[in-house]
Amino acid sequence: MVILNRLSVEDDPHDGSTLLPEAAEAAVTMPAAHKQATQSHSKNFFLSRSENRVISVVLLVACYSAILLPAYFPLHKQSMNDDQYPKDLDLLNRSASLLARPYGSGACWDMPPPLGLRGSKEHLEQALAAVPQPGLPPSLTRSEGRCRRCVVVGSGGVLRGSHLGSHIDQYDVIIRMNNAPVLGYERDAGSHTTIRLMYPEGAPSSANDYNKTNIVALVVFKSLDLDWLTSVITKQPLSFWSKLWFWKEVVDDIPLRPENFRILHPEIIRKTGEVLQKYSQKQGNMVPTLGAGAVVMALQLCDHVSLAGFGYDMQHPHAPLHYYETIQMAAMQAQVVHDVSAEKLFLRELVAAGAVTDLTGAL
Repeated sequence: MVILNRLSVEDDPHDGSTLLPEAAEAAVTMPAAHKQATQSHSKNFFLSRSENRVISVVLLVACYSAILLPAYFPLHKQSMNDDQYPKDLDLLNRSASLLARPYGSGACWDMPPPLGLRGSKEHLEQALAAVPQPGLPPSLTRSEGRCRRCVVVGSGGVLRGSHLGSHIDQYDVIIRMNNAPVLGYERDAGSHTTIRLMYPEGAPSSANDYNKTNIVALVVFKSLDLDWLTSVITKQPLSFWSKLWFWKEVVDDIPLRPENFRILHPEIIRKTGEVLQKYSQKQGNMVPTLGAGAVVMALQLCDHVSLAGFGYDMQHPHAPLHYYETIQMAAMQAQVVHDVSAEKLFLRELVAAGAVTDLTGAL
């Protein structure tokens, strides 16, 4: 296990964390002193209830199109060797404190999802009314003298046959993404889940995959995702028209109590994207994978961070992409939304700096 000896999180008793605050009109900043972080992290990891009252259907459509339509218009790709990417140790030192810069209450509203919440205030108000507890549970807040260990469990095929399951289950915080299953894969992936980050189309369809789960945290990619969360919590079904906007069928029910749901602060996704831009040839706003965002979130939550199931090996196109299905690695070449090469280089530097430990060795 590697201590975060290169990366630091400066905590401010008046603000922030990787999930939005309970009172959104108050300015949100990252903590300034580690000893004062407990309360601010508990209140600020999830979205507040009072930022509301703006409807923007046009922005919703524009954001939705900007994320999904590029997949139908592949861009010209140039190959790049690892040593051609920038190696910025100053950037690395900032990676664990991506939310350290103060920002006002309007900072979340200057960009559409997933990099902000512009055009989503009314949807947010309704979702937050359904979420009874916006902060972290006591078990996840930092406490003096306690060393908290996180493991982020990726979906990579490298996890298959690793026999890491019993080891993963011993961590204090276990983070998973989207529909990565646990039932039937306990030997390699473990059986417990502290936080599952997901968007509606990625939610597990099997009720069994929510067993031993503490928190489901929504990552907002479009305003409708907030409506979906409200529907899941309140058990009030979405309209037929609303369902047409999802790019695949979404689940109507998640067998968890309302207090088990949260909403990820969009600053985590936006700041992660800014870091990845330094490693990428692509121009414009970078949309990181949930895996990269989960790593940044873990660096805010924990003192020790380990990764399992990370690393895409593009040199072996016929290798399994995920540990739980037969899709091959070559499928990653077809997507243009994320830059997995940039993410791999970023994670490699975290490993090299001793900030995180790569349990499966694919980075």
